[in-house]
Amino acid sequence: MPSFAHHLFVCQNERDATAARPSCAHADSHKLRDALKDAVKKAGLKHRVRVNGAGCLDQCEHAAVAVVYPGAVWYGFVHPQDAEEIVQEHLIAGRPVERLRLPEGCVNTGQCPHRRP
Repeated sequence: MPSFAHHLFVCQNERDATAARPSCAHADSHKLRDALKDAVKKAGLKHRVRVNGAGCLDQCEHAAVAVVYPGAVWYGFVHPQDAEEIVQEHLIAGRPVERLRLPEGCVNTGQCPHRRP
């Protein structure tokens, strides 16, 4: 079997609603994962693209979060209705969805304006 062309990881972390940081599960990340899986299957990419739920990706302020490899393209504030666009534009056409893409200054940095002190 050939290797996958893309891997999508969708944060599924769930914190208590009173936690200091938000969690992706409270932002419908489970529905997002399912919508991405459905869109991948519908596009005929099931054996070329793998969609996985992931533990915390430490981008909590951007919930729901997904990352696409190769390329390490991070998406934030993603909703289930965005799944079709990610599959069509990014995975098929090769163009990341810029309106959902997290700025590089927001990934793995304490300097992101979305991060609470």
